[in-house]
Formats: sequence, structure tokens, C-alpha cells
Amino acid sequence: MSRNTRAALIQASNDVPGDAPIEKIQSAMIDKHVELIRQAAEQGAQVTCLQEIFSGPYFCAEQDTRWYQTAESIPDGPTITLMQQLAKTHSMILVVPIYELDMTGVYYNTAAVIDEHGKYLGKYRKHHIPHCNPGFWEKFYFKPGNLGFPVFDTSAGKIGVYICYDRHFPEGARELGLNGAEIVFNPSATVAGLSEYLWKLEQPAHAVANQYFIGAINRVGSEAPWNMGEFYGQSYFCDPRGQIMAEASRDRDEVLLADLDLDMIEEVRNTWQFFRDRRPESYEKITQI
Repeated sequence: MSRNTRAALIQASNDVPGDAPIEKIQSAMIDKHVELIRQAAEQGAQVTCLQEIFSGPYFCAEQDTRWYQTAESIPDGPTITLMQQLAKTHSMILVVPIYELDMTGVYYNTAAVIDEHGKYLGKYRKHHIPHCNPGFWEKFYFKPGNLGFPVFDTSAGKIGVYICYDRHFPEGARELGLNGAEIVFNPSATVAGLSEYLWKLEQPAHAVANQYFIGAINRVGSEAPWNMGEFYGQSYFCDPRGQIMAEASRDRDEVLLADLDLDMIEEVRNTWQFFRDRRPESYEKITQI
């Protein structure tokens, strides 16, 4: 019997200015995503991934301690509790990226994974934290992840998560493959400019090198008052051969779906024996420098 998974990605704009009350911003974004999650469920999605820090703007465009108050504990904070209820209601696995409060003064950029029964399975914390101009001041907000590269065994396949800037680092993408990932989601927030040409280059390359499916998500629109650039959407799925299977628009809220034939992974790996032919004993400098 073939193993097919219908997966969904949600890209969305933040329509409330970042200098508005935080409660207003979060309420609007959560309400918007509740509706988009419903649409994904109506189209038969078995697993849905949201964008990076989905419940607010990309506030790393500035350095302001007011955003610390948007961090929540996982899994017992209000947003993840709500998402557990939605997952159970829609019988759908959810990958939910939010700003995580670990303890006072310690925060992570994190994605929680919830199964179709509403059970919290675990979380991934973003490993690679940028701090660069223009407007990616993430070290002000996030501590580097410390939970490794977990893979979650679900009814829709073995799911891994890599977050935004992580995608520039092949080492973690390889770890996810070695840990058994069949589908890797990369929720992101990235604007047009220097790295846009890499958007459809790096992640298909990770899919080829590690022979798994990738779902890459990017938000859309320009966020006031920072207006640091256009979040250019173009969320997509690619297969283990690195071919883009489905792609969203550049400029509108959208639920993107694709049917992933997980049996393709075995077919590709039996053709290209990359995991067999690796030489980890000869890569010593990777962990020394």
C-alpha cells in the first residue's frame, strides 16, 4: 500500500502595524490563522505548518524589549493550547512556530508539533540565530536551540523542522535526514533582496542531498512601521529529487497543498546511495572549527 500524505503550508500577511497594542496584533494574526487552518482541513490536509513566529509580526526588525511579553511557554501557553484544540477538532497534525518563553530572560524561536488527536509531541528550537543588517536582530530575542534535531513519528510520516536562517546550514539538514525525517518543514520570514535567489536553491539542494520532502514557508506583505522590505511568499513543496511540486503566490495569504508520496523516498535512496556512500570519519574539521 502506498504511503501518501496531503500536506499544507500557510503563508500570511500581518495587517496590523507593529506599533499597535500587542494584544491587538496577536488576536488578529491568530484569528486569521484559525480560518486558514480550517481551510486546510476542508481540503483534506493531514499535516499543516504555519510560518515563523506566526502569531505576530517579524518583530526582529527592531530591538525592543516590549516583544519579550509575546513569548509563551510550550506546551502550556495559550496559543499552543488553542492549537491543540484545533488539531483535535480538524483531526490534523499541526507544526506551530511561536516565540517560546523557557524561563524569565531565556527565549527561543521554536516550533511545537501537535498530532491529530491534539497531543503535544515535542518541539524544535531554531539553532542558527542571525544578527545582521538590515533588520534581522535575532540575537536580541533568541537563544540558540539546544534540543538537537528531533524527528517526530506521526501518522503523516516522520516530520522534522528547520527554521528560517537554519536553511543556510547543510549540517542540520543532514542531521534531520540521519534521524529519519521524511518531511522537513522550514517556516521562515525573509524579505526580497540579497538572499531571494537562494530561496529556491538551498532547500531543493537539501532535499536532494538527504532525499526527503521539504515544505518551505515564507510570509507575505510589508510590515509597518519598519517596512524593512517585502516578504515575498512563494512558499513551496519540493520532492526528494529537488523538484518543486507546488508553489504559492508572492503577495497574498494562501493555503498551499501538495500530495507527498512517501514511497518515493525509498525509490530515490535505492537509486542514489548517498547515505551508504557518506564518509563521516573523514569530515573531522566540520566539528573542530
